[in-house]
Amino acid sequence: MKAVVWSLTGLLLVTAGLGAVVIWQNSYNIREERVTIRQGGDALDGVLATPKEGRGPYGLVVFVHGDGPVDATHDTFYRPLWESFARAGYASLSMNKPGVGGSAGNWLDQSMEDRADETMAAISWARKRPDIDSRRIGLWGASQAGWVLPKVAARTPGLKFVIAVSPAVNWQQQGRYNLLAQLREDGASAEQVDAALRRRETTLQLLRRGASFEEYRTEVGDAQGMTADRWRFVSKNYTADATADLRAIRGTPVLLILAGHDINVDVADTETVYRKLLPGPGPGLQVEHYPDATHSLVKHGVEQSEVRVTLTALFAPRALFAAGFLADQRRFLHHVDDDSKGGTA
Repeated sequence: MKAVVWSLTGLLLVTAGLGAVVIWQNSYNIREERVTIRQGGDALDGVLATPKEGRGPYGLVVFVHGDGPVDATHDTFYRPLWESFARAGYASLSMNKPGVGGSAGNWLDQSMEDRADETMAAISWARKRPDIDSRRIGLWGASQAGWVLPKVAARTPGLKFVIAVSPAVNWQQQGRYNLLAQLREDGASAEQVDAALRRRETTLQLLRRGASFEEYRTEVGDAQGMTADRWRFVSKNYTADATADLRAIRGTPVLLILAGHDINVDVADTETVYRKLLPGPGPGLQVEHYPDATHSLVKHGVEQSEVRVTLTALFAPRALFAAGFLADQRRFLHHVDDDSKGGTA
């Protein structure tokens, strides 16, 4: 009986210790405030994360999400970034997508124009707050945000910077690259690749003639996860291309972040286009490569294992990201601030 008691006591102590580690590792040196912004008659809720030290006014990083039903914290994935930006004297603003959390609407009803309008509304809201320095507001966005960030930057006078993480340039080129890369990773045969490309071409033809979801399902057969809402979203956005908007933001400091294990976006093509359209170095374009990172900038070895992802997220969430990812963005913000003061980067 004594042995059982001591064993249970030891188990409880270990469990309590592990719980304490999880709480400690998932505590961040930021203050979080729930906020609501009105856009187009709808209310979007989200989070304003500010540094714990000081009372501002702080610079601001406005987050623009990638694809999917993303909440304000991206299932807590953003918090290490918010903490890192806070160390540079910046607050972070991130909203639940429409239809997510308490935000009204449906994100699948949005075009990239709608997403840009939503982001501009968030900037306008932030500029009215006394704890935000309206001269030091910039954008952070990942993946699908690549079509939103340049659009917002081109239309927003005085925007301080853009941080673009794994962005694509052309929707259709990105889709083809992603399809082929995924097929290679899955070990698809030549026949399977040909069939997938034929299916893709049929889909594009249907999109070009404005076909309904019912027509798509009839023509293609197995919808493979496509829904009526998703078909409507793709129909609105499949012609998206960031080229013209990128040309319009020359002179805005841009940090382009690219991963070495990205099967979603052709990073070589993205870098070529950004370097062609945006001047650098100096106050223009800065490019950072992370050879060991995936599309989400998580370490490749970690993302390959569900067990490692789960344990790292619980016990060391800041270690999810590729080495240097957080520090390089913080350094970029310091350089942007130094340049605006007439200092040297």
